[in-house]
Amino acid sequence: MSTSEIPTLPLEPPAELPRTLGALRASGHRHVGVKQELRTNLVARMRAGEDRFPGVVGYEDTVAPELERALLAGHDVVLLGERGQGKTRLLRSLVGLLDEWTPVIEGSELNEHPYAPLTPASRRRVAAEGDDLPVAWLHRSLRYGEKLATPDTSVGDLIGDVDPVKVAEGRALGDPETIHFGLVPRTNRGIFAVNELPDLAERIQVSLLNVLEERDIQVRGYQLRLPLDLLLVASANPEDYTNRGRIISPLKDRFGAEVRTHYPLEVSTEIDLVRQEADVVAEVPEHLLEVIARFTRAVRESPAVDPASGVSARFSIAAAETVSAAALRRHALSGETGDPVARVGDLHTVVSVLGGKVEFEQGEEGREVEVLEHLLRTAIAETYRSLLGGAELSGFSELVTEGRTVETGDLVPAEKLLEQVGTIAGLAHVLDRLGLADATAGRAASGVEFVLESLHLTRRLDKLVLDDGRTVYGS
Repeated sequence: MSTSEIPTLPLEPPAELPRTLGALRASGHRHVGVKQELRTNLVARMRAGEDRFPGVVGYEDTVAPELERALLAGHDVVLLGERGQGKTRLLRSLVGLLDEWTPVIEGSELNEHPYAPLTPASRRRVAAEGDDLPVAWLHRSLRYGEKLATPDTSVGDLIGDVDPVKVAEGRALGDPETIHFGLVPRTNRGIFAVNELPDLAERIQVSLLNVLEERDIQVRGYQLRLPLDLLLVASANPEDYTNRGRIISPLKDRFGAEVRTHYPLEVSTEIDLVRQEADVVAEVPEHLLEVIARFTRAVRESPAVDPASGVSARFSIAAAETVSAAALRRHALSGETGDPVARVGDLHTVVSVLGGKVEFEQGEEGREVEVLEHLLRTAIAETYRSLLGGAELSGFSELVTEGRTVETGDLVPAEKLLEQVGTIAGLAHVLDRLGLADATAGRAASGVEFVLESLHLTRRLDKLVLDDGRTVYGS
């Protein structure tokens, strides 16, 4: 659903590539369309067992096969799904299926292939210069265009408009060379993506009809035959809840494939996604990542949350980053030694910071924090049963029988927490099951606090939260 990004800096093409039309013909180069190029490279990757969509998590058995079939069929594609399901990441990953380098007429606005010039100016150049026509090489990272649909997007932005400067130079208004081409023609021989297509005004969507089917463009009352070679892809939210707009029926009909996306189906997939995407500033142990993943899924499934709005994968990613920031803050203020490690107490910062990312049902006003805190406690308890179910925790339970207490909180360093706990029977086994066997003070404290919170949630240990933010476990 985001590691490979489209390179932003153009690379230098290999020196051995042909630099003139004559040399290109002599090299045996064949010109194929973008969709055939994608098909060939996709089949090659499939036969080699390589990842077809790098950085996309959780779609291997669901969305990816459908998208592969669409690409093999040569269809333009629209991805339908709620926010934060990795639609844009999936579209951007398609660039990796293009040839690394492709020849273009040097100086061409529309990335025209030397064998198939489109514009009158390029055709004149090919006729005049022949085999001496200069050839440039375009990297695949520059063959992807993208536009976020907004209500103010114009036909000129996407298709093109008359350039008043060229008219002022003496060209007639009906001359095709007076056109300043828009984003779609400039992505010729590449992939063009429209994000949130329903947000595009209906009259602007109409302008895409000819591009998809008739392969010509119409600007200011005259028509220019322009057989563009491109794959048009789009993303959209399902129409049953988007009230900002809709995809007009004729345009939807011209997309050959409609692929539905989804949120991660398994907790492990959500964890993989968070681990891949989150830019953490402190270590967030595996058991806390599982809590975050379960918490996100619980929020999505809660009847108090509007299911139509969805709960983005960015929610869990931001949660991991927030928890790591809380750990770094404690590390700086408390004078902890070693590397900062997040603890279960840091999870509660997520409720106050990320509550605005969730849209609640009407009637839940005023209960948002209460709902999220309940779901977080549930996620912690489920993670405890998943990771420590059946574990011997009598050493921790002795805190109750001995009348001892353990104080933790934002300003309690790991060393002080461990001093209060002392030697606990079975601690090494617990840390091993939590993936914290190589335990520094910070990691051991993270494991201990998780067990204390879990014992409290299963009603085996008392807990008191003080006004100053400190938390006391024990009798």
